[in-house]
Amino acid sequence: MTTMTDAAPTRVYKAHTRPAWRRVLITREAAIIGILILVIVVALATVRNFDSPLTVTYLLRDIAPILLIALPMTLIIITEEIDLSVASIVGLSSVMTGILTQAGLPFPAAALIAILVGTLAGFVNGFLITVVGLPSLAVTIGTLALFRGIAVGLLGTTAITEFPEEWTDLAKANIPGTPIPMIMVPFLVLAIIFAVVLHFTPFGRSLYAIGLNKEAAAFSGIDVGRTKFLLFVVSGAVSGFAGVYFTLLYSNARGDNAMGMELQVIAAVLLGGVSIFGGRGALHGVIAGVLLIGVLGSALRLAGVTSDVINIITGVLLIVSVVSSSLLAWLQRRRAAAIGKRKGRGETVDVS
Repeated sequence: MTTMTDAAPTRVYKAHTRPAWRRVLITREAAIIGILILVIVVALATVRNFDSPLTVTYLLRDIAPILLIALPMTLIIITEEIDLSVASIVGLSSVMTGILTQAGLPFPAAALIAILVGTLAGFVNGFLITVVGLPSLAVTIGTLALFRGIAVGLLGTTAITEFPEEWTDLAKANIPGTPIPMIMVPFLVLAIIFAVVLHFTPFGRSLYAIGLNKEAAAFSGIDVGRTKFLLFVVSGAVSGFAGVYFTLLYSNARGDNAMGMELQVIAAVLLGGVSIFGGRGALHGVIAGVLLIGVLGSALRLAGVTSDVINIITGVLLIVSVVSSSLLAWLQRRRAAAIGKRKGRGETVDVS
């Protein structure tokens, strides 16, 4: 008769043992939402006119392009890639919208072509990254300059300011009876689509798998190259749409439109809980991150703080986001090592 001297370790999954409220509330995304609520409460109590419906309208109008671009950027960063060219695509799309409208093309056709130009820009990024095999950081730094250079080259220092009034009015219109801009309707539709795809489909799970270990994902049957290529194309298309909206909102097509917006998008995505190292993040946290940066900036401007100081604060938030992600990753590695030692001794293991 054989006697078992060491019992096999018992695997207990934290997701099945922790109370539901802890799984929902004790997360980085929940912390960002809590901070957002706190900032809003403090701003309402201390900043004059912050509770004005006009403040809500201008706040949502201003952050709408960032909200839109943050959707595909979230998916890209989850796969451990990055797209720094999004703001340049916005500028290029804006210039194309202006030039085509000025040439007499009906505005819907001009807008569609501008979005297609953005999609083509995303195609270029995706091709260089997934087919040629270049790193996304290097590629999108290069295309950031390339697309911006094309936009500025097409218009020079001039600006196009004449657009059909019915379209500019639509871009500035609110949902009837509310201070909420109409642009929030297409954003909400896109947000729901992106959320369902990311969190409730096999494709979304494949993005997390790629971010955690692309070699393992490839061996499991995921087409890593095709998946990343699709994400960059979608990013270009959404950035192109944001460029059309940006042009109508400000009635202005210029080559330097949206300059620096890529940093605001990336800061918001990282602040919302997406790991710069890939494999982690949730869309509701990203939306809260965009709103937090927008609300904080709006409150500070109403309080008389200069744009330079607001940019410094945004930069600090970005650094804090990256550092906190690195710290969490380090803590998780230490915890995994401790679990490994406990498994080696045959103890009960709590697997997160």
